[in-house]
Amino acid sequence: MAKLQNALAKKIPVWREEIKEINKVHGNLKIDTVTVGQAYGGMRGIKCMVCDTSEVPPDKGLLIRGIPIADLTAKTAEDTFYLLCTGDLPSSADRKALTEELAERAKVPAYVWKILEAMPKDSHPMTMLDTAILAMQRESEFAKAYDKGMAKADYWKPTLEDSLNLMARIPTIAAGIYRMRFKKGPRIAPKKGLTMAENYARMLGIPDKSGEFADCMRLYLVLHSDHEGGNVSAHACHVVGSALSDPYYAVSAGLNGLAGPLHGLANQECLGWIIETTKKFKGVPTDEQLRKYSWDTLNSGKVIPGYGHAVLRITDPRFTAFREFGMKHFPEDPVMCLVDKVFNIVPQVLVEQGKAKDPWPNVDAASGALLYHYGLKEFSYYTVLFSVSRAMGMLSQLIINRAMGTPIERPKSVTTEWMKKTVAAAATQS
Repeated sequence: MAKLQNALAKKIPVWREEIKEINKVHGNLKIDTVTVGQAYGGMRGIKCMVCDTSEVPPDKGLLIRGIPIADLTAKTAEDTFYLLCTGDLPSSADRKALTEELAERAKVPAYVWKILEAMPKDSHPMTMLDTAILAMQRESEFAKAYDKGMAKADYWKPTLEDSLNLMARIPTIAAGIYRMRFKKGPRIAPKKGLTMAENYARMLGIPDKSGEFADCMRLYLVLHSDHEGGNVSAHACHVVGSALSDPYYAVSAGLNGLAGPLHGLANQECLGWIIETTKKFKGVPTDEQLRKYSWDTLNSGKVIPGYGHAVLRITDPRFTAFREFGMKHFPEDPVMCLVDKVFNIVPQVLVEQGKAKDPWPNVDAASGALLYHYGLKEFSYYTVLFSVSRAMGMLSQLIINRAMGTPIERPKSVTTEWMKKTVAAAATQS
């Protein structure tokens, strides 16, 4: 932990002073307004949080610490976590140290496996993952240090300790759940000397003589690692963490949000539509067949999964990275062929329809196709894969928020009666 902790120890005082100065000089500056529609519409788009690990400009896509995600597609999960935490990419020595650190921490307590084995055999994989993480709360270094008493300025140090333990163990737990829940055989223990992605791929037990699947996992972990602070999983984690709940409680809360159909299930819904289409046409449809089928889908009141995004107004760069990976390694795979064909046809159909604010594909339009190709076909497990990656974003945000002394989140709510009176008052003044 020494290298990462030392890097953060150099950065944190600078960041604290910068935030202190901004707040002191510009604390009363208004940065946004809130409409009635936003208040009733899930607070969508309201600028009311600060997240320094990543941002998603509508015309650029995901930036990790200011770096376009497209420029990080050759990096490892360790690179990405280090970047999220510190704002810098690690040196080779820093990367090696972090990889070794995680390997040292990867052993999961025996009681966790006993708890998982005692759960109903048909438990959802996400419930199993969340239960395992919550069960480990007794291991929390932050909770122990807080109970003993420590300076607020040092909260981030045991938070980092917890975060590294969680980062190291989540792939091991997730892989163990896969093998247990889907009867794939005995658990496979982590192996020292491998990266996080290599270990995860190995522990899943997917045949991978060439290392191609491990490379796919590396890309998957990097691309799904973080996505601003306002998405459900990141925000849920942040809210719980803002109460000084330790990372086990906070990440568990974030994963509960990720499990929701409107958040973490999108990739399997996209893949389901692709597979349904190939079955309907007994293979990859022609361009004209796909065009007509797309119109039929839209005219029936349904959407084409994977197209459109709440924030982006361009093709999601993460989709581009997945598509390029698939077309490089298995362009003849029918599912991948159709993903590529949909990309070439559906946006134009959506433009012609005229209803979509964003006709371009998001990351979910391609990610499931890659997993399916390598034999990982258990759809209910896909959100667990997402969780292994997104834990990096949640944990890095927790570390930074503890270091910056971010206060408990407590927005003010109003009643509909208050809203009616306010709207009426505004109407009389106009």
